[in-house]
Amino acid sequence: MSSHSTSRRPWGGARPRTLTALHAGYASLAVATLWPLPAAFAQTNGGTPAATPVQTQPAQAHSARPPATPAQAMQDQALQTAGRPQASTAPTPAAHGASSRAASPAPVKAGAATEITVIGPDPAALRRPPNTPIPPSGVPVLPSPGLATLGIAPIMPSESRHTAHQIELDAISEGEGPSALLPAWLDAQRHADLDDPYYVPTAGTGHLVPQLMPFRDRLRDKGFTFTFSYKGEMMGLFDGGLPGQKGTSYVHELTLQGTFDLGRMAPSLNGWSVHALVLERAGKAIQSTRAGEYYVALQEVYSLSGNVAAHLVDMYAEKKMRHNTLDVIFGRMSLTHVYATSPLLCSFMVTCSAPVALKQDPAFSVYPKATWGARIRLRPTRDTALQVGAYSVDTLQDNPSGWAWGAENATGLTLPIEFTWQPYLTRNRLPGHYVIGYAHDTTRYADKIGSVLPAKIAAHLPGTRSAPADIFWLETDQMVYRLGGRNEMAGGYLMAGYIHVTPRAVNLSDEAYAGFSLVGLIPKRVTDRMGVLYSWYKVSDRRRESQVLAMEQGYSLGSTIHGIQNSSQVIEAYYGIDAAPGVLIQPEFQYMIHPGETHNIPNAAMMGLKVVANL
Repeated sequence: MSSHSTSRRPWGGARPRTLTALHAGYASLAVATLWPLPAAFAQTNGGTPAATPVQTQPAQAHSARPPATPAQAMQDQALQTAGRPQASTAPTPAAHGASSRAASPAPVKAGAATEITVIGPDPAALRRPPNTPIPPSGVPVLPSPGLATLGIAPIMPSESRHTAHQIELDAISEGEGPSALLPAWLDAQRHADLDDPYYVPTAGTGHLVPQLMPFRDRLRDKGFTFTFSYKGEMMGLFDGGLPGQKGTSYVHELTLQGTFDLGRMAPSLNGWSVHALVLERAGKAIQSTRAGEYYVALQEVYSLSGNVAAHLVDMYAEKKMRHNTLDVIFGRMSLTHVYATSPLLCSFMVTCSAPVALKQDPAFSVYPKATWGARIRLRPTRDTALQVGAYSVDTLQDNPSGWAWGAENATGLTLPIEFTWQPYLTRNRLPGHYVIGYAHDTTRYADKIGSVLPAKIAAHLPGTRSAPADIFWLETDQMVYRLGGRNEMAGGYLMAGYIHVTPRAVNLSDEAYAGFSLVGLIPKRVTDRMGVLYSWYKVSDRRRESQVLAMEQGYSLGSTIHGIQNSSQVIEAYYGIDAAPGVLIQPEFQYMIHPGETHNIPNAAMMGLKVVANL
């Protein structure tokens, strides 16, 4: 069977399996161990386990749905009991030019059911909140340039409406990767891949002006979609920080994002799309002026924008090909739109759009800084993804407007590779993302041991040399309960990560973080999200050694360094309120330990408000 065929058969044997009391006990113990949440999150309606469907691949791309199997009948009955539309079909796009995307049937394969398939997720956990913009099918109308205020990359359809997935790529192999080592009762992908609704990256927030929807629909039918959003961040220092600098700082960002679905414009270009993003940023950030911090951006918005009315970020083409098993993008883009980022990380100010240590290296072109490059992404197995790329490197200060491409002076090439294990656990299909990445930057950077010392002295220090840079990142998150739908943000997560960069090349060489992000803590506020994140940052040993030598020889460290630097820590907490369609209001609290990475500035306590509105 061809690895690119749209037909999929269940992996492994097809013999039916029964649920035993021991399995049920193990499942309950696993869920309880993951997170001690209220029993309401794990109960079904009336306390009776009910079934919802798992997407399996149709035997033939154009086949009609066969008569319902007993397992399927159980699933349909459970869906009706849960009070939501039947979701046992996978959405596929209608012919180009149609006003909406149709849903193609996806039967449950007879004899392939396991205990997870038969029981299915809790209907209460899958019930859609009334204010979600995601349609009953569970999949947004495609193409979509982004559903939420978290900077989600555009969602584009497959090049064929007959492929098993439209949101996600189809797996090349019919088997599993690391998930095959899990017990059968824990692994929700054991016999079949999940359907598209489980791969939607966000719950979305809708639009502030729904009256524009008819106009937007007409544009979408002709191949163009857009979003326009406002993001404002106001933070106030009320304790600690620099002397006499208590007060409030405000920054904002206006973003226009457009997506051209070339397949709608010309059927011969199916699978092709073009993406563009411009923004305007203004304001004065709090970290340097009030907190005394120059490495860690405490407000997400104000950095690398060039103070221009329309800063060009993205301008790239995308192609889905080989029966939806390969995705290629090339052009100008930010690496943090595709590497080392997630909607979860971007819900926090400090780590959006990537952990801080990655932003220190010019090789990791961090949003909104863009560079020339290309990336290839594929799914080797149902539970794994791999992406590799090549990108030009220039200094972060080059081309601040984003438009002056000729002003960029390339210094080398960045070669990133990122592997993701994405298991879905237990009957509620709890997604996890276990990401390991590495990038090699061929640029030769001056040794940071000479960063503070005069050049004539630094040049004669033993062991001083320029060298390329290597970047390593490990990022993990795991949903521990599901609430509010089937998308990847409908539930509570635990998260942690670690980043290391070559100490000779950067100011911050190490970062570690851990935290959680939960939904539904207040009854009937299913889409509100509360998060807490602790981050630790370590100054490069070479940077610190330079400062020690400078102090010993009587040289000044400069106006932005308040002493020998070691490390700093940031605790961030927020509560995101889904206030209205298209409006997110997010109170923020931050506490920075050792601002400026020294012990000479009092710990800084800050409070503020983040507001995001989508047109």
